[in-house]
Amino acid sequence: MDMTWFEQMEARIPRGEVRTRFAPSPTGYMHIGNLRTALYTWLIARHNKGKFLLRIEDTDQGRLVEGAVDVIYRTLEQCGLDHDEGPDVGGPVGPYVQTERRPFYGKYAELLIERGHAYRCFCEKTESEEDSGEFDRAADPCRALSREEADRRAAAGEPFVIRQRIPGEGTTTFHDEIFGDITVENSTLDDQVLMKRDGLPTYNFANVIDDHLMGITHVVRGSEYLSSAPKYNLLYQGFGWDIPKYVHCSPVMRDAHNKMSKRKGDPSFEDLIAQGYLTEAVLNYVALLGWSPRGEQAEQEIFSLDELKEAFEMSGISKSPAIFDIEKLRYFNSEYIRRMSPEAFAKVAEPYIRQAVTDQRYDAAAIASLLQQRTEVLTDIPEKLDFFDTLPEYDSELFIHKKSKSDLASSKEMLEAVIGRFEALEAWDDEHILDVMVRLAEEKGVKNAKVMWPVRIAAAGKAVTPGGAVEICRILGKDETLRRLTIGLEKL
Repeated sequence: MDMTWFEQMEARIPRGEVRTRFAPSPTGYMHIGNLRTALYTWLIARHNKGKFLLRIEDTDQGRLVEGAVDVIYRTLEQCGLDHDEGPDVGGPVGPYVQTERRPFYGKYAELLIERGHAYRCFCEKTESEEDSGEFDRAADPCRALSREEADRRAAAGEPFVIRQRIPGEGTTTFHDEIFGDITVENSTLDDQVLMKRDGLPTYNFANVIDDHLMGITHVVRGSEYLSSAPKYNLLYQGFGWDIPKYVHCSPVMRDAHNKMSKRKGDPSFEDLIAQGYLTEAVLNYVALLGWSPRGEQAEQEIFSLDELKEAFEMSGISKSPAIFDIEKLRYFNSEYIRRMSPEAFAKVAEPYIRQAVTDQRYDAAAIASLLQQRTEVLTDIPEKLDFFDTLPEYDSELFIHKKSKSDLASSKEMLEAVIGRFEALEAWDDEHILDVMVRLAEEKGVKNAKVMWPVRIAAAGKAVTPGGAVEICRILGKDETLRRLTIGLEKL
């Protein structure tokens, strides 16, 4: 076999740097486990000043979903996980879409046959892409076919798959960065299909070929692929290639017994964003699903992406499954919201504010300032603000409040006094509005709350509001505040 082409392919491979890849299948959405794989892969590359690649694995044509590649690009960009090489930016080892690499795989399969590590199988039972695990190599007549006989049958047009020839005896040991050394008996491994009858590679074969040709040094994937790792090792050894570092991550679970599943209603990344979670909070939480920082940062929970990049060590990845806790994510989200600048929060909150407050006279940024310390997820915002556009119907019983010592009579007295003093105000701002109510409380010999409670009830028509009487009155404006206080007085 002429090795010139293979030597040219080897010459393209970048050396001497950490190179990782995120290799999703475009099947519709970015589930949490997939996002975590992308994040860990990116962090390993960035922590080690290496390269992060995006490769689209679309060989399973039956599962492709239209628009799914756009979801991948959009999610990575939104999360700040920039890639150095990929279908959209190019690079030295393209193409970066598996179906565009189709001519490569058959050549490498033939090279593996030449070296005695693969064989053609003509059996009818090979129509399935992957074996069930019950494959009995001793009973397969194709394994024992001479090379000449196999070549003759293939040349005659007989359909075949190409299978990996697993050694019949001995053991295979592979090393994982998380799980350590794992040894398996070769007799327990099936002669997996490498190339299907349609000429496309199986997932397992294409992965090995592409990872090598792209110079991938660290392979991050789910722990469900641990059982396939020995066969990957044997493929690398069959080609005489260096084996990359394996990083198998345990699954993300919805509870102690069940993996997260979109089919069972568990949220994807896009779902969480639609539910009002911030991208930064989701990323931070996902990073800690199966990884924990070491040393001085061992107790730290809130990390920016740059901080994660500095802190991320593979030794911090856990062998144990991680349980996704939506309440814990709410906590992270509320922390991120509280730490935002007022301007940044106003920007992300405005679309949610405008769902409830359509009257443009009411300043969205001013309303946002009431919400920032009281919001856990952005979708909570609209229900807090329904009183701005329209004063809701409410019962005068709301004016009765034990803690502020307000009753119907005292509320009537305070509203009558406040209305007159508000009418006389020339400056309508927090300082002057507050001053009116504080002075009134002093004159009446009562606590401030006894004045402010009826004002807030009359202004909002609700017992629970973001912000107090001063802020609500200021945002409503003088005329609307007086209108509402008069309605409240009439109820009394």
